Amino acid sequence: MKLLFPIAAATLLAAACSGETAPAAPTPAPVAEAPAPAPAPVEAKDIVDTAVAAGSFNTLVAAVQAAGLESTLRGAGPFTVFAPTDAAFAALPAGTVEDLLKPENKDKLVAILTYHVLPGEVMSSAIGTQTLTPATVQGATVKVVGGADGVTVNDAKVVTADVDASNGVIHVIDKVILPPAK
Repeated sequence: MKLLFPIAAATLLAAACSGETAPAAPTPAPVAEAPAPAPAPVEAKDIVDTAVAAGSFNTLVAAVQAAGLESTLRGAGPFTVFAPTDAAFAALPAGTVEDLLKPENKDKLVAILTYHVLPGEVMSSAIGTQTLTPATVQGATVKVVGGADGVTVNDAKVVTADVDASNGVIHVIDKVILPPAK
């Protein structure tokens, strides 16, 4: 028995010195990572939802709702809306907005709001340096002038152009424009 131990040790030592290696443990197969889930498609917002999300059109949205035009501006369109900001409405003479929101002035409110809307989608790139006089949904025309200083609609300046919505485009203006007196 004493003789077996030195022989076994010598055999092991000889195997270790011969450069042979013990078979390696099998390498694990690479783990396939699951693909990241695709982001949910972002649904474009209609003109009303876009105005609400912007946060600077609270008066316009309230007026649209009071005039009963919300469902129209959520409709298929396309529309181009010249959207006055809350500051533009605040610049009107004191009491004007409150007066327009009264039920007895709904027709006047509808006329003013629809004067800010063109049927169809008109991007600022289509205006360029031209002067256009498109008919509004209200029926009267507006004077749209493009130039080196930007675009104006009547006497309002477009401060942000081409705000995309699922059913048209919004051009933010710095004044409320009024239809011509009949």
